[in-house]
Amino acid sequence: MKLFFKTLRILLGPFMLLWEFLTCPQGLVRPLALQEQVDQQCRNLVLYQFKTCPFCIKVRQEMRRLSLPIVHLDAQQEGSNRADLIAGGGRAMVPCLKIVDPAGNCEWLYESGKIIDYLRGRFAELR
Repeated sequence: MKLFFKTLRILLGPFMLLWEFLTCPQGLVRPLALQEQVDQQCRNLVLYQFKTCPFCIKVRQEMRRLSLPIVHLDAQQEGSNRADLIAGGGRAMVPCLKIVDPAGNCEWLYESGKIIDYLRGRFAELR
């Protein structure tokens, strides 16, 4: 079953990325001072993702819509990003948003719908 999805992702991946590019939403335009505040807050967020995961694409599109410069780390291949995701969040499931609070505590938020709700709740009102 895993091999089936891997093959499907390889075959459909380029089309999914093209679709993401073609349907890229217009970003929210904020006053410069407010965007700088948003940029500062986004430094404490990291999105662990697979490039061709449809749920990750959905989250990336919302990040563009909200003009959020959040770092994306690819956790598909074995390596440090995937190891950090498993060590911190407990699973190799994506998308996963790592949220670091001012005290340095980490929260690992899984599932695209929950991540989008979090981002909208935190950033959509900052206009």
